[in-house]
Amino acid sequence: MKTTLSRLIFLSLCPLAPSLLADSHGDHGWKPLFNGQTLSGWGVAQGYANYYVEDGAILGRTAEGSPNTFLTSYEHFGDFELKFEVKVDEGLNSGVQIRSHNREWGSRRYFGPQVEIETSPGQSGFVYGEGLNTGWISKEPGDGASHNHMKNNDWNEFHIIAKGDTITTFINGEQVTKLKLPRVIYREYPSGSIGLQVHGIKAGTGPFEVRWRNIMIKEL
Repeated sequence: MKTTLSRLIFLSLCPLAPSLLADSHGDHGWKPLFNGQTLSGWGVAQGYANYYVEDGAILGRTAEGSPNTFLTSYEHFGDFELKFEVKVDEGLNSGVQIRSHNREWGSRRYFGPQVEIETSPGQSGFVYGEGLNTGWISKEPGDGASHNHMKNNDWNEFHIIAKGDTITTFINGEQVTKLKLPRVIYREYPSGSIGLQVHGIKAGTGPFEVRWRNIMIKEL
C-alpha cells in the first residue's frame, strides 16, 4: 500500500506523468501483431515455404515446387490501419493479405484482397484478388502503371488503411492507391485475417527471401 501511494504521489507531481500513462495504454490504439521473438498467433496456410524469426523480423523463404504460402494471423480484423516494414529480394513477388480466409475444402486455397509487394519499378501497394478470380482489383496495373516508391535491397514502410469498402495504401509515405472495393468483394469479405505471402517460384530459381518487422495494427 505504501509503494502504491508513493507511486501515485510521484505521478501526480511528475510533469511527464500524462505522457507516461498514455504510452502505457498501447500507443493510442496501436498493438503489435508480431512480438519480435516467436510466431505465436500465426499459422501457415496453403503451401510449404518456410517462415522463421531472425534478428527481430519474420523471414519467409521460398521452397521450390511449393504453391503460394501464407503466414496468417489467427485473429481477424475488419476496419483497421496496418503498418509494417518489409524487405524483399529482387526476383520475388510477395504481398500482404487483408480480410482473407482459408477454404476448408478442395485445395484449401487461401483467398482475399492482397496488397502487392515487389521491387522497383513495380506495382507494390496495388491490390490483387488472391484466389478471387478477379486478377487485379486496382485498375492501375491493368493500365500498365508502375512506380519506384520501393527502395530495393532496403527496408520499406507500408501503411494500409481498410475502412468500410475503401482500401488506401502508402509506401514510404507516398500514397499508391485509394481503392473502393467492388460491392460483391466487400460484402463477402468485410473482415478476415492478415497473411504474409511467400510466392511460389519457377523450377531452378531461388531460393528467395522476404522479411517483415514492426508489424502494428490499430482497429478503427
